[in-house]
Amino acid sequence: MNLSEQHRNRLEQLLLDHQCMHVLPYLLEKTRNVIRGVKAEKANYHIPCTSRVGGDPDLPPHLDWPLTTDGVPMTFLLQLNLKDMAIHDESRLLPAGGMLYFFVGIDEPAYHIQHRVLYLQDEQLATAKHRLSPEETALEERFCGYQLDARGSLEPPNYAYVDDDLIENETFGYEDYEDLCDEISESQTGDVVKLFGYPEGQHGDAEIEAALMMLTGANYNYKAKEALQKITNHFAGDEEKAKLEIQDTLMLLELDSDDDIGFCWWDAGVLHFFIRKEDLLAGRFDRTYCSLYSS
Repeated sequence: MNLSEQHRNRLEQLLLDHQCMHVLPYLLEKTRNVIRGVKAEKANYHIPCTSRVGGDPDLPPHLDWPLTTDGVPMTFLLQLNLKDMAIHDESRLLPAGGMLYFFVGIDEPAYHIQHRVLYLQDEQLATAKHRLSPEETALEERFCGYQLDARGSLEPPNYAYVDDDLIENETFGYEDYEDLCDEISESQTGDVVKLFGYPEGQHGDAEIEAALMMLTGANYNYKAKEALQKITNHFAGDEEKAKLEIQDTLMLLELDSDDDIGFCWWDAGVLHFFIRKEDLLAGRFDRTYCSLYSS
């Protein structure tokens, strides 16, 4: 991952402070630029098209509310003002303007969750205003709305993705690495949204699952080699292309459980939305995959 000079210098200083310069090459390669959304004051519906989590969206009057395959209105989760997000997008992946909206159907089973990600460009938002959610939606719950404040951050590999052999030595163990990660990421109470970081999980294979589903529609059986073979078959036997596709499968959004909003994804887990880098850069937000992780 290409880090800015400011972030690189900060990372080096933290490693010096923690006396673990041996992990510098690894973290320079694997640390990701992320955007975090922290829950701020309660939603202000008098100001349209601000970043908001929970509550109701701001939509043009003519836009149809997303429905599940059974015709049930999906539940609104959040909206992101991309101008606010883009100033923190050091990887230059997001559109420079417009709004992203996230809706979800029922949150069971954990995989193949019905959902919609809508992208409206600035000119489509001229008539957008507060739209009350239908009385009954897929999750059958009303969530309290909060404004979202965005900030840029860094994220080293988490528990599911870190290579223990490269970070641990006689004087620096995994608990030390966790403390280091907290300082690098500067996580805050109220962080409920994360874009482009490492997915929370156990096995570091969330991108494999997402790529397999988006490219082939096949179920993931937790056997990474079999999944890679199916993706390779999709590309007419080109394994390097398959590996690149997995590498370029990005976590568009991670949405945490939060008591104030009312989100509780199974046992206080998270929702994940994935997208192929190619589709993200082309603005094709209709090609995404949604799953739920809970320990």
